[in-house]
Amino acid sequence: MTNVTELWTARRLVTALAGTVGTALVIGVPTVVIPNPVFGREIPVTWWSYPVLAAVSMLSGLLLATYVREGAAAEGVTPDDRAPRRGLGAGVLSFFAVGCPVCNKVVLLALGASGAMSWFAPLQPLLAVVSVAGLVWALRTRLAGLRACPVPAVGD
Repeated sequence: MTNVTELWTARRLVTALAGTVGTALVIGVPTVVIPNPVFGREIPVTWWSYPVLAAVSMLSGLLLATYVREGAAAEGVTPDDRAPRRGLGAGVLSFFAVGCPVCNKVVLLALGASGAMSWFAPLQPLLAVVSVAGLVWALRTRLAGLRACPVPAVGD
């Protein structure tokens, strides 16, 4: 069995950091959790949106780093082929969780402005929990595969 610290090389750590920052920007800027002059928001950001964005960003960065190849032939093995979809789905779900309920065109078309506030807004914390749980599940699956089935680099 491989030691976990052997799996987290500088290359994977840099990828995790870049993935964390990238995810924070991709989700935080359009949802205005990260204030910016380009996008606007009708409803103020909820207090829990900040820790959710931080958790989703960190988990997404770590998950992305598990896909980094080490050596010429090494590749992380996923025992469950649904892990990539689970992580992507959880990331998309987090966008809806921290976004403005009445600024989201999909929600407005489906529920209208009053439905967005009375039905969708109360569900957003649940979406956030499901999103973080999905990312934890996907990351755990990837890490289990990396630890159980590491492929040695060429020459090992």
